[in-house]
Amino acid sequence: MPVLTIAEAEAEIAAALVRANTSPENAAHVARALVAAEADGLKGHGLSRVATYAAQAKAGKVDGHATPTAARPKPGVLAVDAAHGFAYPALALVADELPEIAQAQGVAAAAIRRSHHCGAAGHPVEALAEKGLVALLFANTPAAIAPWGGKLPVFGTNPIAFACPMPGRAPVVVDLSLSKVARGNILAAKQKGEPIPEGWALDVDGNPTTDAEAALEGTMLPLGDAKGTALALMVELLAAGITGANYAAEASSFLDAEGPPPGTGQLILALDPQALGGEGALARVSALAAMIEGQDGARLPGMRRLALREKARAEGLQVADAALAAIHAI
Repeated sequence: MPVLTIAEAEAEIAAALVRANTSPENAAHVARALVAAEADGLKGHGLSRVATYAAQAKAGKVDGHATPTAARPKPGVLAVDAAHGFAYPALALVADELPEIAQAQGVAAAAIRRSHHCGAAGHPVEALAEKGLVALLFANTPAAIAPWGGKLPVFGTNPIAFACPMPGRAPVVVDLSLSKVARGNILAAKQKGEPIPEGWALDVDGNPTTDAEAALEGTMLPLGDAKGTALALMVELLAAGITGANYAAEASSFLDAEGPPPGTGQLILALDPQALGGEGALARVSALAAMIEGQDGARLPGMRRLALREKARAEGLQVADAALAAIHAI
């Protein structure tokens, strides 16, 4: 199995996307995001997405040459139009501009519309936490979850991510989708021709299934049953309802090159902890971390992800021959 350094993997993906009608700058943003996800062990948001992204760029479902733009309708608000391009350039714009607003105002929000798949939702908030901010991200995705008691998908898997600075160490990051598993895991199983575990999804008739293709055509089971669909409703309203993006049921699929651009949305909130809690705010974060890590067997979220990241940086990424061949074939 070939082993690529982080830089080599980014270069391979960026070159493939350029061949697929994407600007070099945008291709570089996408490549960094996909390789970062792969390095963190989040394979459903990693190299498995390259072929689909490329097909969408070739078909014009995503505009590979789009340039996101930002406006300031209010002092604490950054309104971003992703222009039906990849989400990653728009998220990079937010990472560049939102910290200054949050530090001046104490609280800042970025609303992204006409967007696309945002990948590993923990990465954009982690970038803000590395600049000293507490951050939350809400993203809606194409319809995959039915309302509780229903059969037709209305909500997306709708990830929520949170990051908080930790003095002297990496930020704590929480990243979860509102389905029992991320939809990317089912996509990866389909690509490998593997079954999925029971309890992940239902087929189009509302019956439990272990068939990945039937699951992608059906609905995902929500995290926490009815409570999960309530949270999915909240994310739909935050990420799409108030940002001007498409709701899940209005968005085309992230998984194929058919139809118009999905036009989904993201909402990112950034908080200055010192403005809210004074100079000692982050010391309180460390105190809670110590309570958790002081218990045998307990750990903060994201520790496995950080270990995998360091291993990938030191040893490179193992890439299956078929995956690398698929990238070269684009």
